[in-house]
Amino acid sequence: MTPRTHQFAAVAFEENLSLRELAAAYPDARLGLREMRVPVGDDEEIFIYPFGAVVFHDVPPDRREAELARLGRARPGLTRQVVRESFTVREEPGRRVDIVDGNLVVDQFGDGRAAVVALIVAQSAALEYYERIVERLFARTIGLVEPLERYGSVSTRVRGLHRFIGEAIATRNEVFTVLALLDKPDATWDDPQMDRIYDELRAEFDLVDRYTTMEQKLQGVREALELVLDVARDRRMWLLELTIVLLILFEILLELFRRLH
Repeated sequence: MTPRTHQFAAVAFEENLSLRELAAAYPDARLGLREMRVPVGDDEEIFIYPFGAVVFHDVPPDRREAELARLGRARPGLTRQVVRESFTVREEPGRRVDIVDGNLVVDQFGDGRAAVVALIVAQSAALEYYERIVERLFARTIGLVEPLERYGSVSTRVRGLHRFIGEAIATRNEVFTVLALLDKPDATWDDPQMDRIYDELRAEFDLVDRYTTMEQKLQGVREALELVLDVARDRRMWLLELTIVLLILFEILLELFRRLH
């Protein structure tokens, strides 16, 4: 068998994808628990994942755009703000599994191994999308904390903080739900080489460290928002108490004025 190169290209959307709803648009697809596999040529195929990622295996660029348009017709409303990721696998008989110059080198490459590579590339693309969201949340949180650091108080309305906290919690829950798919595929338990491929790819894409960093930032956002909310509530209570004192003082002055006249 002569050496061969395999190209994987992933696209991650903001929206999730319902594989069952898409099945009607892809009658030749194989629907599994984790993904839908769609043949588009002799050796080319597409992997569609419910967490909003699509991976093209050896699909030419022009055909990719056509397939993205097809997906858009099957799932109207897909955002145009997408994350793209690519990866190369070199199939060389007699070689041990290894990462060389950022590419995966394997001795042989079949359907099972292609599925593992596609899943990791899809997860990396989805992870990058959520990293961007978490970075924006983190930046907004820093903007809320800075006045507290400078002046010891905050001017943000409590209602606005409630909305922001709700957004942060929703993002955190979605991130943890989606990234639960980082669990090891069952197929790796039956093939030691596939298990090695899975571990090599996770290390190459730095999935564990990226996930840990994102989790820490989300935890930091939650703790900072709780602190800001407590300070904002204290400030509100102080203003309420001051208003009550001023009203009482006004009543006293008004009564004195009446007695003097």
